[in-house]
Amino acid sequence: MILPARVRVGVPVEPDAATGRRWATEELLDPVYHQQRSLLSRLWDWLAEQLAGLRTPAAIDPFAVLVVVGIIVAVVVVAFLVAGPVRVSRRGSSDRRVLDHDDARTAEEIRAAAETAAARGDWALAVLERYRAIVRGLEERTVLEERVARTAHEAALAAAARLPSLGGELVAAGRTFDDVAYGDEPATADDERRLRELDGRVRDTRPTTQTGVADLAVAAPR
Repeated sequence: MILPARVRVGVPVEPDAATGRRWATEELLDPVYHQQRSLLSRLWDWLAEQLAGLRTPAAIDPFAVLVVVGIIVAVVVVAFLVAGPVRVSRRGSSDRRVLDHDDARTAEEIRAAAETAAARGDWALAVLERYRAIVRGLEERTVLEERVARTAHEAALAAAARLPSLGGELVAAGRTFDDVAYGDEPATADDERRLRELDGRVRDTRPTTQTGVADLAVAAPR
């Protein structure tokens, strides 16, 4: 974690009251604390009380000043741990498409890429490419309409509506894709084998008659 420059470089052992108040005020005005108000409200109130007690020279207590500065550092740590992962999570969930907009490969080309990855033991890439091959294959068969921004979960639900006998496996495969691509979960040889076998069953299964509800299934809760 990168601390504020005034905290990181040369913090005086006993800062004067004016310096302590200025540091605390500047830190507490940072928008990140206001964004996390519900989590840090009690700490905010406590710091306000401490700062109020330092307004007069008679109330100056070097130890209290050091405590306030230490609490500010702790607030920075908490804010990073709470707000940082939230921002990263939101960025990660904002673009979880299965296929990139410029991915023009055929299902067979993607399958070949999956086989190549599996041959060298790159199970994560093999799993991701295999699921992409399943989705692209369903698009080529017009079981699914082509949709660039479709997520793995959306594709699984839409495909399950047309291939109900494989619904559970398709949803599980979509979850595996998300876990490996966005959840930092390790893929295994068993995962690759499971998706490879599912790919074969999907190709061999005839879809149900299109009823117009397939892609509406994407709105179902996960």
